[in-house]
Amino acid sequence: MLKARLATVIVGCATIALAFGVAFGARPGARAAVAAAAVTPAYPAVTNARLLDAAKDDGWLMFLRTYRSEGHAPFTEVNARNVAQLREVFTHHVTIPEGYEAPPIVNGRTMIVTTPLDRVYALDATTGKTLWEYDYPVPKQALRTACCDMVNRGVALYGSMAYMATLDSHVLGIDAATGKVVWNATVYPTPGVGYTMTSAPLVVKGLVIVGDGAGEYGGRGFLVALDAKTGAERWRTYTIPAPREAGGKTWPGTMYLHGGGDPWITGSYDAETDTLLWGTGNPSPWLWSERKGRNLYSDSVLAIDPATGRIKWFFQQTPNDPWDYDATNSPVLADVTIAGRKRKVFYQAGRNGWFYVVDRTNGKFILMQPFTKVTSVTGYDAAHGIGTVDAALKPRPGKNVFTCPAFFGGDNWWSYSYDPQTGYAYVPTMKTCMTMGALKPTPFKAGAGYLNESFTVQHVPGVSGWGALQAIEVATGKRKWSMDARFPWNDGTLTTDGGLVFSGTPDQKFYALDARTGKVLWEHRMTSGVIGQPVTYRVDGRQYIAVQSGWGGVSPFWGGPNMTPMFKHIPLGGRLYVFALPVAGDKR
Repeated sequence: MLKARLATVIVGCATIALAFGVAFGARPGARAAVAAAAVTPAYPAVTNARLLDAAKDDGWLMFLRTYRSEGHAPFTEVNARNVAQLREVFTHHVTIPEGYEAPPIVNGRTMIVTTPLDRVYALDATTGKTLWEYDYPVPKQALRTACCDMVNRGVALYGSMAYMATLDSHVLGIDAATGKVVWNATVYPTPGVGYTMTSAPLVVKGLVIVGDGAGEYGGRGFLVALDAKTGAERWRTYTIPAPREAGGKTWPGTMYLHGGGDPWITGSYDAETDTLLWGTGNPSPWLWSERKGRNLYSDSVLAIDPATGRIKWFFQQTPNDPWDYDATNSPVLADVTIAGRKRKVFYQAGRNGWFYVVDRTNGKFILMQPFTKVTSVTGYDAAHGIGTVDAALKPRPGKNVFTCPAFFGGDNWWSYSYDPQTGYAYVPTMKTCMTMGALKPTPFKAGAGYLNESFTVQHVPGVSGWGALQAIEVATGKRKWSMDARFPWNDGTLTTDGGLVFSGTPDQKFYALDARTGKVLWEHRMTSGVIGQPVTYRVDGRQYIAVQSGWGGVSPFWGGPNMTPMFKHIPLGGRLYVFALPVAGDKR
């Protein structure tokens, strides 16, 4: 019954998307008048040195701006004193009625944006003038197994190229000046059998690195690295080990072949240790009793050699997970003082409801604190290097369980930026629980849902509202402030040295908040809900803020009867917004 409902939703949504198609057309605002001549080049080459030093760049060169995934910029032109003056500079409208999750990627004067169904376009980042458009021909069968909307989360840049992963598991190398496809690499050959790609690639030392998504369809997760110039595959690492590999004995029989663990969100790169840090998804199928064991390396953060794909170490949060508690959120790298000692850490606000701080040099546990209602995952056994769970809250035949958070997680995949000035992480939060039940096991079938559990999303008892934006002190894991919301908070966050946090909500609002107090300093009404990653950039000394609106994503797909009715009045369709402080010559 569950699989039938899921198939109906996915096929129905895919049909709607194909029927609507897409219409591109910028609505450029006036070019801002600036006293000095333009000094920012149209598209400077993206070198290894620029990527390593992206924190100081005027652009937004990768998914979360830097290899450390901080989602933070050191800009101060827009700040807590003047942010109330922000105005639209231009917008760009796209009609696809799906979720718009990608950050606009900016290099020089060029902005490159992806949309649902693997469309990509380039604009002048100051005026909105269209430079080029490309519409990837997604095979219809690939949409059958895109579990959580037909989304794309952006491009990576290197040299003169932009790189995009596709719903049918290809990676494209695109000329960033013209939009022409230079190479097209097939990462998985058969669309519609479960494998799909929606994340932004990460380029490290000339390798384009990206992970697959297949956890609800019985895929075997993997990361792949392609040569940035040619698209040739350099390495492939499976996140679920075979029996004779390290960790392979944590799976029974041949279950590893369909074990999930998909690394479907962009990872981070620690240049100091030359290590990728990449999160993995839930084990498959959901029903735990079919795959008894620890199920490495699901629900983990993996430390990986970027040159070879070799796994150096891992940090697993939820062993033998039956609740869909992925650990895929981009690990954020930070340097913080904990108990009087300077520590190099990564942190994650996990799907399982815990905020983790971990030593990023060796994967050793430092601390954890709950940031939403938590029942099933109880802690972490540092002595044995394994998360602890309440086994009584695992569903069994004839025994439903009530557990928190729901499979959405405390935070699903939305980014939690890090502000080094406050030491806070800014965490989009969902307040959900669920009732789960075990279904009769069914064998794996390519292209069919592979869950064998039922679920119903419910509200956290006694709590009003489905979401919040929280500021959490990384050194302690303690909440410093919270902005509660009626809707689930489904948007990533952006912070700046101007003392600001930017993020949006499903009810068509985009906010700027005071980073220290959470006070709302500015808000803007959008044409749709906001789930797109906000960014900021500078051109010729002027700071811009950009974000896509366009409701969709995981919540309306999987929210069920207790949640989805609240979404029915949210308009669909996408619009890119670009804001800046007014200058002489602006016409808006």
